Amino acid sequence: MLLKRFDLHRPATLPALFELIDRFGEDAAVYAGGTELLIALKARVLHYPHLIDLKAISSLGAIALEDDHLVIGALATHHRIATDKLVQRVLPAYAELSNNIANIRVRCAGTLGGNLCFAEPHADPPALLAALGAKLRLQSLAGNREVAMADFIHGDFETDRQPGEILSHILLPLPQANQRAAYRSYGAGERPVAGGAAAVELEHGICRSAALWIGAVAGRPLPLPETAAALIGLRQSELLPALETTLTAEIGAIDIFDDAHGSADYKRHLAATMLRRALAAALTQPEANHA
Repeated sequence: MLLKRFDLHRPATLPALFELIDRFGEDAAVYAGGTELLIALKARVLHYPHLIDLKAISSLGAIALEDDHLVIGALATHHRIATDKLVQRVLPAYAELSNNIANIRVRCAGTLGGNLCFAEPHADPPALLAALGAKLRLQSLAGNREVAMADFIHGDFETDRQPGEILSHILLPLPQANQRAAYRSYGAGERPVAGGAAAVELEHGICRSAALWIGAVAGRPLPLPETAAALIGLRQSELLPALETTLTAEIGAIDIFDDAHGSADYKRHLAATMLRRALAAALTQPEANHA
């Protein structure tokens, strides 16, 4: 189906971008890769008289170290993140996730910022970013603010982004040498049906902290705090067996939707399996290198 007519704007600076956002308001949509937006526009589920292309604003695409964080510009594509030497060195788990998103065409066009702001439920990045303690930097004419990834997505296609705001950067704390993380997912076609993210801190072989999240099974990524708490204080060799003590019950109590990809019970089973695999992978993850 052909798109309805629209005016295309390509600002080269943030002030020019915010002037357009202020002028057109809800009649405009900002986009970068446009991989999700284009589908909705072609299906005529959405229509905007004005589209604002962000790709010319180079400052939104950088990847760099900033204090004790890895800062990824919202315009960085999944392929760029997957192949970036800095990301591979300091956060190999996230580079691996990026390298497995959809297909090479989507990875080369789709951006991390676009993925998060569209908030399509069947997406890989949110669960691992939440487990890693990421924060999102939002900018507008009124100023800047930061929101935890854990709080950013409210539900299907709903986020904490306010009118007039753009997501500019994703901030990931640099892991210490004793921290490990991994993500595993199972997909139908090119979208995940269920995903599991695990991040653990080991000190002398003892688990000192853990974050466990599941994704793609509900309107937002979901934490498993009881299961994570059950791992604290255990030896590395005890973590996988201990995961089972609360995992089944905690996932069983979570509200998961039935959809075309499977029933809620099926997706609970998949999410639990992916989480087990993620924790197993995290325990063998090599040390991060900040040098």
